[in-house]
Amino acid sequence: MRTADKVIISTAITGSVNIPSQSDYLPLSADQVVAASLEAVEAGSAIIHLHARHPDGRPAFEPEVFEQIIPRILEQTDAVINISTGGASSMTMDERLAAAVRFSPELASLNMGSMNFVYSGIADKITNWKFDWEKQYVLNTYSNPFVNSFDKIEYTLRELGEKRGTRFEYECYDIGHLYTLAYFVEKGLAKPPFLIQGVFGILGGIGADHENLTHMVAIADKLFGDDYSFSAFAAGRNQMQFGTHSAWLGGHVRVGLEDNLWIGKGELATSNAQQVTKIRAMVEDLGKEIATPDDARRMLALKGVDKVTL
Repeated sequence: MRTADKVIISTAITGSVNIPSQSDYLPLSADQVVAASLEAVEAGSAIIHLHARHPDGRPAFEPEVFEQIIPRILEQTDAVINISTGGASSMTMDERLAAAVRFSPELASLNMGSMNFVYSGIADKITNWKFDWEKQYVLNTYSNPFVNSFDKIEYTLRELGEKRGTRFEYECYDIGHLYTLAYFVEKGLAKPPFLIQGVFGILGGIGADHENLTHMVAIADKLFGDDYSFSAFAAGRNQMQFGTHSAWLGGHVRVGLEDNLWIGKGELATSNAQQVTKIRAMVEDLGKEIATPDDARRMLALKGVDKVTL
């Protein structure tokens, strides 16, 4: 692993997993996502990881929805924009890639495999639903896997990487996903330096055990040597612990309401910036500096904000 001289904080603003009935603080509208992004950057986030939503919270893929968000963020900050290509399991591949194809971002997320991605348990905890779509949406994940087969990964690497110069946040939900990345490296489709995002605590993926984090780093070291930077997060209550562990190992961190709606035991986070502020304090307590957006661009060899298609 390339030991970070400065720690990059990524913030996943809204995602497509958590639903409005879980928290009044989850950003939904374009205005809310923009405001949350600007606050996160002000608090110290170098990268903004973006999904989009319709006003009722349903995951959105339409470029015109992202057009209400991305230009407004970049008009007011120099943040690195990272557009999700994961979208939601209910979306087609073209839908999942639509926003990234439209904007040619500096960075895009790329899930490194098909998997059971289950969050149907949300339904067990909610008695008052805000919107009709929510309950069936989360229940469907018990029966319908997230599909990202090798042909879809290759298509994404060619369409965004080769054609548009976008680099990737390689999201690895299990050890096998590291070997999938190694396969595409051998094919010449994935090029260093790699940003490997270890994802822990998703039902269907690797568990939120700290031994799994150290094991993932050990295998990534074996496969990629000094050609990669590592970042980690755990979904839910283990978010801050895993971010701190990643930074302690020499890696980067990711927070945000996409991954965790809480700031402490029994206390909902009131904003993404609140989580950024908390992880920043933890990282600085380790004696590490926080990366600026331009630091992130240098470390990850990004093409520059001027090459984003606005």
